[in-house]
Amino acid sequence: MSKSLLLTAFRVIAAIEAVTWVGLLAGMVVKYLVIHNEIGVKVFGPLHGAAFMGYVAVAVAAWVVLRWSPLTGILALVASVPPLGTVVFERWATRTGRVDRTAARKTVPAESAAR
Repeated sequence: MSKSLLLTAFRVIAAIEAVTWVGLLAGMVVKYLVIHNEIGVKVFGPLHGAAFMGYVAVAVAAWVVLRWSPLTGILALVASVPPLGTVVFERWATRTGRVDRTAARKTVPAESAAR
C-alpha cells in the first residue's frame, strides 16, 4: 500500500470511527433515557465495531509504514477508545508531521513567505 493511499485511508477511517461513536452514543441515549427503543444501538453498534476494528488495522499499518515511534503508535491505538479520539489524534498527528511528513517539511511560516 502506498503512503498516500494509507494516509487517505487513515484519515477516512478516523472520521468514520468518530461518526459511528457519536451515533452509538446517541443510540444509547435514546435506548436508556428517552424512549427505550434499541434501534440506534442495533444500527450503530455493529457499524462502530467494524469501524473500530478498521481503525485499529489502519493505525497499525500506519505505525509500521510511517515508522512512528512506539509512543505515537500507542497513542493512535488508545485514541480509538474515547469518543472522537481518533479525530483528535489524526489532527494532532497531521499538525506535528507524524501523518504527512512531506507536508510538515513544506510548511513555511507566513512571515518568511511574505519576504
